[in-house]
Amino acid sequence: MKEIEIDFGGITDDNVGQLRLVNTTCFPITYADGFYKDVTKAKNEFLNKFAYHNGFIIGAICCRVQDDKIYIMTLGVLPAYRGRKVGQKLVQSVLDHGESGECKCKGSDKNSVNGIMLHVQISNDDAINFYEKLGFEKGEMVENYYKRIDPPHCYVLKKQL
Repeated sequence: MKEIEIDFGGITDDNVGQLRLVNTTCFPITYADGFYKDVTKAKNEFLNKFAYHNGFIIGAICCRVQDDKIYIMTLGVLPAYRGRKVGQKLVQSVLDHGESGECKCKGSDKNSVNGIMLHVQISNDDAINFYEKLGFEKGEMVENYYKRIDPPHCYVLKKQL
């Protein structure tokens, strides 16, 4: 498929309903209201953003700083736009921010984050392959990480910055 041009935009109280739609379309679980409140409360367009194509939201990434790492909570691209480097561009934009030195460890002004990580369900081969192509390494398996989906186990994927 052909790569497409995208723009990024922040997730705010005014458009967080669109994030809910992207997540409902992309994921087998429903995220609680607290997830959406935390994303908008963070007010961080470097870590939480939409991907737009021709003015339409086609994907989103939501991250937080966890200790000395950026943690990817969600990355979703609408099915019609997959395979067009939208997810790769969203992840790369977060990697660029992490490598800039501007993304600080939680509770510290001095230390920049040194890695990025996420959890991926063990049966989600597409996601595992996607992240491995971006240089992430598959780490330990966490048993019973997910409560409402089967299989409940996941892998931790990590990349050093």
